[in-house]
Amino acid sequence: MLDRYLKQLIEELKLPSPPQDEQKKYHLAIGDQKIALKNLDPGVYFFSEISPVPPQRKEDLCMLLMRANFLGQGTGGAVIGMSEDESLLTLSLAIPYEMNYKTFHESLEDFANFVDYWKKEVSKFKHAV
Repeated sequence: MLDRYLKQLIEELKLPSPPQDEQKKYHLAIGDQKIALKNLDPGVYFFSEISPVPPQRKEDLCMLLMRANFLGQGTGGAVIGMSEDESLLTLSLAIPYEMNYKTFHESLEDFANFVDYWKKEVSKFKHAV
């Protein structure tokens, strides 16, 4: 499913064909965003880095992100997390069911919009006094 939908997406948006790594994840570049996609069979998994974790007011940021994660209200159902070494904020979304191309496209677009939104929010947080 993912192969077919991804092919249709890159033709539609005139994007370069995304590379696939040894874990069978595709790495799609849309503008300055990099989104990893993986086939779940059924469904699809999206993953992206948001930002380095700012060292100042880390607890306050974690509280903000936990509120965003609560019931998926601030993330569109995705989950904000941290890399294993706690240096990067990440966003991930698993959609564990079959979908048509339109649903795939809209889900990917929503995910990319949430990545963009949280990049801006973390940047504002870093620069807030």
